[in-house]
Amino acid sequence: MIIFRCDNVLKARQMGRSMSLLMGWFLSLCLLVAGCATDRRSMLSAQNSEASLEERWGIKVLSIRLSAEGHMIDFRYRVLDPEKAVPLFDRNIKPYLVDEATGAMFTVPEPPKIGALRNTRKPQSERNYFILFANPGRYMQKGKSVTVVVGDFRAEHLVVE
Repeated sequence: MIIFRCDNVLKARQMGRSMSLLMGWFLSLCLLVAGCATDRRSMLSAQNSEASLEERWGIKVLSIRLSAEGHMIDFRYRVLDPEKAVPLFDRNIKPYLVDEATGAMFTVPEPPKIGALRNTRKPQSERNYFILFANPGRYMQKGKSVTVVVGDFRAEHLVVE
């Protein structure tokens, strides 16, 4: 028969709780530091790519979000230089979106009565424009990294909101 003394059991429980609490704080701190480092690197690369898009294509990416209850992906951008942005509005160029993890491609729907769900008129400075991509079966989810392609234009490493 094993007999435990109450004092030792209480001390062991208190010590176990203290260790658990200490380990929890330590893990939380590690995750916080790791998250900050990752965000900082991704922010720097995002700033560099934004600058190159503005310089080469005359646009600023505003957002890429799920829309229509997840059945569409809404890419928004602002035209800063209409002359540089003209290729993005060419009707003959078909835009598509690529899931960077799997390579899955998503196209722009073209309903017969209204045509492609994107702007194809002459761009104007300081105006916001959109491209809507189909998301069949709600395949694309928040947090996924994607690339938007329109001819030679590539906006890479965008995170779906």
